Amino acid sequence: MRMFSRQIVITGILTILFFSACGDHSQTPPQQALTAINLQDYTRHIQTLSSDEFAGRAPSSVGEEKTIRYLEEEFRKLGLRPGNGDSFFQEVSLIAINTTPPPRLTVRAGKKRLHLNWRKDYVAVTRQMQPEVVIQNSPLVFAGYGIVAPEYHWNDYDGVDVAGKTVVVLVNDPGYATGDSILFKGRAMTYYGRWTYKYEEAARQGAAGIIIVHETGPAGYPWGVVESGWTGPQFYLESPDGNMSRCALEGWITEDAARQLFAAGGMDFEAAKAAASHPGFQPIPLHAGYSVTLRNEIHSSVSNNVLALLPGNERPNEAIIYTAHWDHFGVRPELEGDAILNGARDNATGTAALIEIARAFTNLPAPPRRSVLFLAVTAEEQGLLGSAYYARHPVFSPAKTVAVINMDALNIFGRMKDITIIGMGNSELDEYVAEAAATQGRYVRSDPEPEKGGFYRSDHFSFAKKGIPALYTKMGIDHVEKGSEWTLEQIDRWVKEHYHKPSDHYDPNTWDLTGALDDIRLLFRVGYKLSMEDRFPNWYMGTEFRALRDKMMKGD
Repeated sequence: MRMFSRQIVITGILTILFFSACGDHSQTPPQQALTAINLQDYTRHIQTLSSDEFAGRAPSSVGEEKTIRYLEEEFRKLGLRPGNGDSFFQEVSLIAINTTPPPRLTVRAGKKRLHLNWRKDYVAVTRQMQPEVVIQNSPLVFAGYGIVAPEYHWNDYDGVDVAGKTVVVLVNDPGYATGDSILFKGRAMTYYGRWTYKYEEAARQGAAGIIIVHETGPAGYPWGVVESGWTGPQFYLESPDGNMSRCALEGWITEDAARQLFAAGGMDFEAAKAAASHPGFQPIPLHAGYSVTLRNEIHSSVSNNVLALLPGNERPNEAIIYTAHWDHFGVRPELEGDAILNGARDNATGTAALIEIARAFTNLPAPPRRSVLFLAVTAEEQGLLGSAYYARHPVFSPAKTVAVINMDALNIFGRMKDITIIGMGNSELDEYVAEAAATQGRYVRSDPEPEKGGFYRSDHFSFAKKGIPALYTKMGIDHVEKGSEWTLEQIDRWVKEHYHKPSDHYDPNTWDLTGALDDIRLLFRVGYKLSMEDRFPNWYMGTEFRALRDKMMKGD
């Protein structure tokens, strides 16, 4: 109970700050717009987008064509304009690489041989655009967390040349392992903990390969998510150098395989982990190496972001962007039984919410003062590619983009007393959420699972990296009838049983979308207020994005 009381106090403080900062309290949406967001239409959109007919909505597939045409049709029905000139689509050039690694990867440690089975023990891909990528006799080096972070006085590559070598690194940050609140951000994952960063840093260091050790706790998801996500075609944005600057091999191994690997090299895995979690760690040779040939099927393709625009009537060159990713993983013929990854919660719920919020805005008696752009992006599941492409090729300049509001995997468990802000404390958008939540008799809370690094795992982050204030809310956990413990159990079960799996279906018998509707209306209130005022919200002082925003707003 003390935790809930603290959250209520925080909500009250944020609301007071909000009113004192804004001055004008009149931006309240008409009831007719709020009620336009309705359960029947919302459910219908989810059912359609996640149906077998849409074939799992993979980029550059028949499923994509059905998805983007459906979105275009729905946006046209609402009277929205094309958001990219005279088109509802923004083409995103992708490279699809389907890497076939060997069924067994053999690691040599002295006279010992360790055989790792593909999918069961390891996965591996390459981004290098070549039909065949060969690594010969690459020594394995344990590089701790694979982090170079000057602001934390941390360098896991200090004193070692990894050219031609393959680094083995841990997922997440040192703070997660130690629980030390002043080490990085404690149990809250930073960007340094994300696999995307670790692959990027290994490439900057000149490594031939990088292998991340998967552990369910610090990763935030089970091995099955890695297995499904890193097998089959992988999509990447086109690169001028053909991705030759990337490591030749980017992979994962299971925790059990890592223990065997370290033991084969005469090391204790737990002792190595403990050493890596403290300052002053030095990379450790594993006295093992491997050779591998990766064969690629490479296809160029074009996918699409979908953009629909409601022009503002006074400040049309300034925009609030609502975003959600429309894609999922398509069809996996190698799976037994159901081979379609329908992605009902992830992210038909967010894509359908985009349509419902658009419906609310078009039910206003007059257009908002600022423009509102509804952006359904592609290839989020492949590394936020569609949102990254838009951030590099924006329709509205970053300096004229007021804020981005992202929706991904909405609430399917019923109504909540609270709402979660992922990355709470980063920006003034928190204050908008607090006020909107208060109108619903709800309170805001910070991420109950910060170790999963949610702020770096969805499309808003592509905009945050450009300095644009970005809001990412998730469902609350304080269920109106069953409380927080029950909700956390449901979330954990869903991740283990359905996340990135064919079983992510719409289920009318177990899904309760009333809480999602509350969240959608809340986010509509936030965007409506932003669209009716003159101020530009900013990041709070001390965040890594504040300097970028200040610079762009000064016109530097």
